[in-house]
Amino acid sequence: MTSARVDEGQDGRPAADEDTAPAGEGYRRTLGARQIQMIAIGGAIGTGLFLGAGKAISRAGPSLVLAYAVAGAVIFVIMRALGELLMYRPVSGSFSEYAREFVGPFAGFVTGWTYWLFWVVTGITEVTAAAQYMTYWFSVPQWVSALVFTVVLYGVNLISVKVFGELEFWFSLVKVTAIIGMILICVGILTLGFSDAGDTAAVSHLWADGGFFPNGVRGTLMTLQIVMFAFLAVELVGVTAGESKDPRTVLPRAVNTVPWRIAVFYVGALVMILSVVPWTEFRPGVPPFVAAFEKMGLGLGAGIVNFVVLTAALSSCNSGMYSTGRMLRDLALNGQGPARLARLTRNGTPLVGTTLSAALMLAGVWINYRWPTDAFTYVVSFATISGMWAWIMILVSQLRYRRLTRRGALPCSGFRTPGAPYTTVCALAFIGVVVVMMGVDADTRISLYCAPLWAALLGVSYLVRGGRTGGTRDGRAAGDGGEGGAVPGGDGRGAAGDAAPGDGVTGAGATGAR
Repeated sequence: MTSARVDEGQDGRPAADEDTAPAGEGYRRTLGARQIQMIAIGGAIGTGLFLGAGKAISRAGPSLVLAYAVAGAVIFVIMRALGELLMYRPVSGSFSEYAREFVGPFAGFVTGWTYWLFWVVTGITEVTAAAQYMTYWFSVPQWVSALVFTVVLYGVNLISVKVFGELEFWFSLVKVTAIIGMILICVGILTLGFSDAGDTAAVSHLWADGGFFPNGVRGTLMTLQIVMFAFLAVELVGVTAGESKDPRTVLPRAVNTVPWRIAVFYVGALVMILSVVPWTEFRPGVPPFVAAFEKMGLGLGAGIVNFVVLTAALSSCNSGMYSTGRMLRDLALNGQGPARLARLTRNGTPLVGTTLSAALMLAGVWINYRWPTDAFTYVVSFATISGMWAWIMILVSQLRYRRLTRRGALPCSGFRTPGAPYTTVCALAFIGVVVVMMGVDADTRISLYCAPLWAALLGVSYLVRGGRTGGTRDGRAAGDGGEGGAVPGGDGRGAAGDAAPGDGVTGAGATGAR
């Protein structure tokens, strides 16, 4: 079992109680079904839809709807694969833990640190977007707004996870309500003809202004990076597994909301907006929801939507700070990060990891000061490539897990991925296409230059840490030849290889359950 020190708060008293996550993780299981569902629904509603979609519309036109639909189907496969793994062993380390178990200790090391970096960069993206939204009302330099937002959200994340969940519930509710309201207004304009856009609004805008593919199929493919960025953070629900009251019931329900979330909030919203306002009216950097209200002559509505998208950006950044602290702690518990990152406060929050992440997010202040017009594009491209690595590891881990279940080495999950392994392979191929298109686009190519540098840094760090990397939470190496990790050349059994189904959280061989 993990050492007792890991399970203690900073005051030295055991953190375990009736609300604490079992299996030695030390977290408090206080996130209820209502909060998890809304975190799952609101997690993917952020700057990718509210701000990035403006650039995507100008590039792809109405065909952007198809890009979101296809990418959404891929996201559903990824989430079902994650759900299948979560039902096998729901832990806060989530896909980092699964990569460590089913691919190897180095894969877990890379996944954990890369996902942490993804959320740090995403946090910069979100405060960048929030700072841009502030210019709608005030002539404040972007870097000033970015600094204020970063400091305030850091303070919010020092509150207990229960308060965090409640805040995220209301943040997400605002976003969901706004999008549904926008859709209803557009439906009213199309049917009743009110507002300045009433005389020209028509569904025919989806194909009349240059066709459904006005810039060709290539123009649509070039938007895939922006589209995939919009979906980043859907996997955040997996990180909440260690703090959910009833993960085996709540998490599958959250995963199964993915199809209608995409259908309503992305496909439905874009169809409505592009039917009321021709796609040629949208410009990069201008939030499409705000631009749509302005074209309708609803100035007050534009101000309200701008407030909503500001809330969305801050909500996403808040979630990022939550995730980074948990991911760093998971790395520390597995010997793949500094031990100090494993310490929890009395309220069960990873103070050191969250503080480190927030400090690095302050780099966003400098980016906004140095490149205020290009900041969003720079950080989005790097966030996308690092975030997609987590998706790749989820899919690869699920393939390895399925192989072991077929051999009878591990129990089958009660939550299966439809069409796997074929749908899993197709999802991996789609991600490969996105990476290729990122290399073609000069604006996003920089992220592919940075990725090898990050990989080299991780490789060197892994070698420097030597034998301290790759240990499971009970202190044994994941590939020690006994119950070694599910890595090539091993015996096919992971650290949780002897897990018994239905044990509530982890199997007998999983973290600390000895």
